[in-house]
Amino acid sequence: MTITHKPSELLTRSAMGHTLHHHGVFSPDGQWIVFDARNDDTKIGETRSIGVVNVSTGEESTIYETQNATVYGPGVGAASFSPVKDFVIFIHGLAHASREKPYGMSRRTGVGIDMHQAFQPVMMDARDVTFPYTPGSLRGGTHSHAWSADGQLISFTYNDELADPDLRVVGVMVPYAPGVQVDSAPGNNSGKYYSAIVTDVVRKPVPGSDEISKAFDECWVNGYTDREGREHPYVLAFQGHTRNAEGRQVTEVFLVEIDPQKILADSQAVGEAGERPRVPAGIRQKRLTFSEKGLSDTRHWLRSDPQGQYIYALAKDEKGHDQIIQIEIRTGGTRYLTRNPFSVDFAFNVSPDGEKISYVGANQVHILDIGKEESVQLTHHSDADGKVTGAPCFSPQGDMLVYNQYVKNGKGEAFLQIRKVRL
Repeated sequence: MTITHKPSELLTRSAMGHTLHHHGVFSPDGQWIVFDARNDDTKIGETRSIGVVNVSTGEESTIYETQNATVYGPGVGAASFSPVKDFVIFIHGLAHASREKPYGMSRRTGVGIDMHQAFQPVMMDARDVTFPYTPGSLRGGTHSHAWSADGQLISFTYNDELADPDLRVVGVMVPYAPGVQVDSAPGNNSGKYYSAIVTDVVRKPVPGSDEISKAFDECWVNGYTDREGREHPYVLAFQGHTRNAEGRQVTEVFLVEIDPQKILADSQAVGEAGERPRVPAGIRQKRLTFSEKGLSDTRHWLRSDPQGQYIYALAKDEKGHDQIIQIEIRTGGTRYLTRNPFSVDFAFNVSPDGEKISYVGANQVHILDIGKEESVQLTHHSDADGKVTGAPCFSPQGDMLVYNQYVKNGKGEAFLQIRKVRL
């Protein structure tokens, strides 16, 4: 394997965190990168602002800042651009966050900002915790929002605040011209989109069945065509915790087709008091993989190629290293693409042309040529350099990668900065 490296350029320098989300950080024209001000991945609740940086000039601007911030919230983070317009969505904790009810996985929502109307938040998903619940609303926390390729739908993971808050599921927001209007009770907010849960989970899956106890870390499958040649514009792939015949947890890949009209047609899916929101009628998940070991327990999100043929994930090899695998969508067949003597550290990204994957391992950024199944070490950080973290992101044009690294300033303080590499 040929090892090469390219010089990376420090893009941000301000004395604050610049956390990149694991996908969608570039504006559609590739000129701006969005970030949140976390200097620690676990500190969304304490983070106050969302910013952008110009890839050419390094100019940083704040586009949103929370009000009345404390260590308990509200908190913001995990920002990503729409692929078709200068609009950003991110996690936002509840406005009345307090010591008793701080920012948490069931107490957050999605907020949007138009780049041309900074500091004017748009509530994306409606939250209604007062029964009777409003159709199209949820009553918990949406997280890690992801746009469909056409910028129409938004997926997310979700934890309900009132029923089974520890059971994670996947949901979607679909356009809804009237918006979802809820009453003004504490903890409630109206939303621009109509939201629904699209995955079924149970607390104790039957061993050997297709039941799952957690649905999480999904991706949109672009250009999906089934075996009969029918195109399905909106399909999600997600990870699900199953139990094998011996009762051991195995993480497998599932698919669910999203039909916006079926979601809008089932007003009863919002659920009753004491229960979680239901999956709308006609929306059903199906299992794709049937493996012995399943996917890795290292946190990562699934990825799809632009043609809808493959899904990419992490799985451990015989030495326990996390490697990138390719899953054939029509058959569920799996093969390893990397064979590194180290683990892929986190999530990864597929290039716009679907031919390469960027990832971090051994404190370096690497590029995998999918067709050749060969990786190239792109960066050359020394042992004295700061930690490289997160998922390197390709620009929409595929000519640049950006990634996070802790960099010390003149005072010896280490801040998470953004670096760029021209490809």
